[in-house]
Amino acid sequence: MRRFLRENGLTLFFLLIMLGALVGQAFAGLANYNNQLVAEGGHTIGLGRYITGSQFGVDVMENWQSEYLQFFLYIFITVWLTQRGSPESKTLDERGTESDAEQKVGKHAGPSSPAWSRGGGLRGVLFSRSLGLVMGGIFVLSWLVQSLAGRVAYNANQLAQYEDTLSWWQYVRSAEFWDRTLQNWQSEFLAVASMAALSIYLRQRGSPESKPVGTPHGATGIEG
Repeated sequence: MRRFLRENGLTLFFLLIMLGALVGQAFAGLANYNNQLVAEGGHTIGLGRYITGSQFGVDVMENWQSEYLQFFLYIFITVWLTQRGSPESKTLDERGTESDAEQKVGKHAGPSSPAWSRGGGLRGVLFSRSLGLVMGGIFVLSWLVQSLAGRVAYNANQLAQYEDTLSWWQYVRSAEFWDRTLQNWQSEFLAVASMAALSIYLRQRGSPESKPVGTPHGATGIEG
């Protein structure tokens, strides 16, 4: 168990604090939602009904989809775009998908290389892009769930005010949907841009996301 924890500490740490934040969001969201119901003359609901409802679902999914969009874009865009001096970037002359020898695929694969890296054809193409494709797939699914849950929550408010409801297609074209969505997107894009730029001049000793402390500012693609 100790070895497992040591070898997987990074993933486990972030999963645990994610779960803690999710539980906190559930209780805080329930309290806020019940306050709104009371203010409107309604009755409060329990935690189980809240976390299985559309209001909680849309709040969670709109954050998840923006995070996975950030990683999806970053994974694919950093194949071709670089940032001089950033450890988050490849060196300026490494732009592109690189050669088979550099990527250790096909005949260049070693004995311990993943099996799918040794083969060509569709399997090799898919495996060589599998990280970005999975991140993109999760983004699309979470975006879809957000749109479905958001429509249900929006229509519930519309009915409570005796106003017209929207179809799914009408909702995903509405200002309500894109206001919620773009709020999250812009913050994710700003965070990525800040990390790429600030890591040129600032350091964090011991972190693989930072260059070694004494590395020149102009050094690119070097991690601690």
